[in-house]
Amino acid sequence: MACANTDLDQQCITTIRTLSMDAIQKANSGHPGAPMGLAPAAFVLWKDFLKHNPQNPAWIDRDRFVLSGGHASMLLYSLLYLNGYGTTLDDLKSFRQWGSKTPGHPEYGHTAGVETTTGPLGQGVANAVGMAMAERHLAARFNRDGKTLIDHHTYVICGDGDLMEGVSHEAASLAGHLKLGKLVCIYDDNSISIEGKTDITFTEDVKARFEALNWQVLVVDDGNDLGKIRAAITAAKEETARPTMIKLKTHIAYGSPNKQDSSGAHGSPLGVDEIKLVKEFYGAPADKDFYVPDAVLAECRKAVDKGQENEKAWQAIFDAYKAEMPELADNFVDAISGFLTAGWDKEVPVFSTEDKPVATRAASGKVLNAIAKNLPTLMGGSADLAPSNNTFLNGFDEFQAETPDGRNIRFGVREHAMTSIMSGMYLHSGVRPFGGTFLVFADYMRPAIRVASLMKLPMIYVLTHDSVAVGEDGPTHQPVEHVASLRAIPGLNVIRPADANETADAWKQALKTLNAPTALILSRQNLPILDTTGADGELTHGAYTLKDTEGEPDIILMASGSEVHLCVEAAEALAAENVQARVVSMPSWELFENAPDYYKERILPPAVKTRLAVEAGITMGWERYVGDAGKVIGIDGFGASAPGNKVLSEYGFTKENIIENAKALLKK
Repeated sequence: MACANTDLDQQCITTIRTLSMDAIQKANSGHPGAPMGLAPAAFVLWKDFLKHNPQNPAWIDRDRFVLSGGHASMLLYSLLYLNGYGTTLDDLKSFRQWGSKTPGHPEYGHTAGVETTTGPLGQGVANAVGMAMAERHLAARFNRDGKTLIDHHTYVICGDGDLMEGVSHEAASLAGHLKLGKLVCIYDDNSISIEGKTDITFTEDVKARFEALNWQVLVVDDGNDLGKIRAAITAAKEETARPTMIKLKTHIAYGSPNKQDSSGAHGSPLGVDEIKLVKEFYGAPADKDFYVPDAVLAECRKAVDKGQENEKAWQAIFDAYKAEMPELADNFVDAISGFLTAGWDKEVPVFSTEDKPVATRAASGKVLNAIAKNLPTLMGGSADLAPSNNTFLNGFDEFQAETPDGRNIRFGVREHAMTSIMSGMYLHSGVRPFGGTFLVFADYMRPAIRVASLMKLPMIYVLTHDSVAVGEDGPTHQPVEHVASLRAIPGLNVIRPADANETADAWKQALKTLNAPTALILSRQNLPILDTTGADGELTHGAYTLKDTEGEPDIILMASGSEVHLCVEAAEALAAENVQARVVSMPSWELFENAPDYYKERILPPAVKTRLAVEAGITMGWERYVGDAGKVIGIDGFGASAPGNKVLSEYGFTKENIIENAKALLKK
């Protein structure tokens, strides 16, 4: 794409730079250096290549743009303002202030045009990989000869810090394996991090590494050369068999006489006097803040008309597609709208008390496969643990470079990337991702789970081998603090079902929840199918009375997961001694806390203060439910290597120990 470097182009670039500097200075907080160095590349990308519609930021066939280094947020906000996304100059002037549309790092759902929440470095790269995977899958599923509904690129800008983080390595490796040719990464190679020059820690050959990962790598040695930038992006789009990295050599804080190429411009404003010097260097009015020439705004706002034309042309294609293939068109609308198709849960199995005991991980696999047959958007896999997690969709292909319509994703041993990629897939729209691993490895997923919770994305995490019952693998693989640590994440629903039927209900609840992620905590060991005859309440409210007494209970036994059936057995034994024990199954604290007060008081009546909680994990948090008069049987330490049943017994997870503790509480 040949285009002369006009004076107007340079004015536009200068305006992006000065808006970024001024907003950060007014806030007295932020990172001016990266926007100043990246402005030329970002301008060229947005003006000459990016397919988007500022009037409809959710248009499905738009190109995706991810700023992985979220600290450079003023670059994105300046672009959104200039291109007509509804961000105003006043929004830029309120950068990083309470209630503004321009928070310190971009936040999905908060500012129009922001595709994902980026903050922790590297995750934006993985989000972009997920978006490119979703694009490839939907194109394979819905495009037909002559009628292409999905055909767009994913662009991500990253920096040195992103490439130091392990998650970007994981994601880039998978992207190269999958040959995601429509993924383009612009690497802001400015050689500066917070502590100084990157050569104090980061001396690898990035080009060679990405080439080894099956990426095309293009080098642009001057981040201010618009012609070279255009040529590189053009070449990136022409490569269809590999993702592309454009290694762009830039100067952090370009034009600053005292701070260019220094860490001083990475995390603090330039200062009023320095900004004046920079503006003089750029040829911009040194005495004007937030100055936007009319010609610059008019030039950038051409994106509005261009975007509407692009979407109008796409709509004509879709109209013809729908006329010729109405059923497929309806499926497409269902997919991108996130609808649960009619009858999606009609084949979910119901388990009988006469059935043999079954591990909840195994029950989960049966439920997942039953749903997958009737929910075409359900797509996912495991971090190399599908046989253990039971996350493989039987009868469906793998999602590979040669079979992009497949629904089984082989994430490899890449838990952090898997979780971030899932978020990117959902943010793209058109698929409902799930991903699995052992619960103990949720530690590797946690950063991405946290950001998904912040974005309120309905991810589904299948976390199996949920306690010391893992057994012989020992304390390194026996989760004890992990359920509590997940419960500590705001906005995440943690569900630890007690048997196969609760597992089925948990899957239904997870899929019907559209404003929060769900972690399904599942057992390795077999568990009996519980008799729910006479049960009061339901899993959708987080807890319910599984076994009740004829009158007011003497004690409430409460538990989650594999410990519930032990409480049932203990209650039956206590009843023989005229001790009335109510058993409450409590698979989800979060759902219970969201239940109406009258419901919570019905399940845990305030008058019954003698309470015993049982869970094979740390006791932290249960005090809110047992109160001062109660007790928790748990594990406030690590596990041990031995057969699972032996470990459980040694730590007190037996019917006999529950009975003994219940009697001791009643004696008080």
